[in-house]
Amino acid sequence: QVQVMESGGGLVQPGGSLRLSCAASFGSFSMYNLRWYRQAPGKERELVAAITRGGNTYYPDSAKGRFTISRDNAKNTVYLQMNTVRPEDTAVYYCNAVELATLHQDYWGQGTQVTVSS
Repeated sequence: QVQVMESGGGLVQPGGSLRLSCAASFGSFSMYNLRWYRQAPGKERELVAAITRGGNTYYPDSAKGRFTISRDNAKNTVYLQMNTVRPEDTAVYYCNAVELATLHQDYWGQGTQVTVSS
């Protein structure tokens, strides 16, 4: 049974845009902090965006100014808008939903491939 499922990955040209979605099937979605990670072959998984249950966002330098994370609690979905993508953005992108303080849950999706190439 899949608790979170990423979608929206695919092939995109450098400078283009892509919107990833992550749909959650568990309850109390609004209580979770949400993150997007990515992992390229031979590299460690890295955080690319995070959003708290209060709506505060965080981005590392690699994504700042280009990526936007957002959430729609009514749809149990978190999004990653990727603009002006670069070849180095090529990776498998994973969705992570965490609420450890009260619900003690840590959900991971299986990933969606993003390939930036001309």
